[in-house]
Amino acid sequence: MLNLRNMIRGVCSLPKHVKCMPNLNQLRAFVYKGPQQQHETFYEFRTYSIKPENNADFLKLTEEKIHLRMALAGLVGYWSVNCGALNQVLQIWKYDSYAQRSEAREALAQNPEWMEGYISKAIPMLASQENEVAYLVPWCSIAKPPKKGVYELATFQMKPGGPAVWGSAFQVSVNVHASSGYSHLVGVFHSEFGQLNQVHVLWWFEDPDLRAAIRHKAHGDARVVAAVRESVKYLDSQRSKLLLPTSFSPLQ
Repeated sequence: MLNLRNMIRGVCSLPKHVKCMPNLNQLRAFVYKGPQQQHETFYEFRTYSIKPENNADFLKLTEEKIHLRMALAGLVGYWSVNCGALNQVLQIWKYDSYAQRSEAREALAQNPEWMEGYISKAIPMLASQENEVAYLVPWCSIAKPPKKGVYELATFQMKPGGPAVWGSAFQVSVNVHASSGYSHLVGVFHSEFGQLNQVHVLWWFEDPDLRAAIRHKAHGDARVVAAVRESVKYLDSQRSKLLLPTSFSPLQ
């Protein structure tokens, strides 16, 4: 019994270098009190890497059969990647619940036209595929561009901690770009499944040359520079893709 008491005292005692326990009244938890995401609706980002020799055939086949999938889920946009990655397509689907997504997938799996007319032909054309679930941030809604153009998907890998840590600074940075007229903001998405702590910002531009000119001008704007300088404190890395909408994309 004595040995047991000594063992308990040893486990529960403070290390020699710790003089006292911290004052619990001084501990504070970081609680995010800003607007919260609406968790009913989410967006699935699907990225397919196509074998180079099959790129044109894959897009043609998809254009012929994509209506079967669009009847079961909301297609936000479907793009081919022009810069940032080669022979890739990006598609964004909207779901009101995970149950809806499961029901759509089950219905497609039982549809011979989809499985035999599309999947059996499309899969051999692919080198890889990946998906990610994301939520639209609460301070942003999807805004359709005024006319046809090109898109940029800017992806930011934020430091761990979530919007409670970096949300406000990131929001200011995005809004400064949008409100200053430099870019047309389509949507901002925060990852839920896949690579965590990722934020995707989808921009629209009239054409690639105008995008380059706008970026050059924005880099000389003190408001933009100040907002970016604050937000990069929470940034680990970033990357960008130039996207061209397909003929069957709702966002053209």
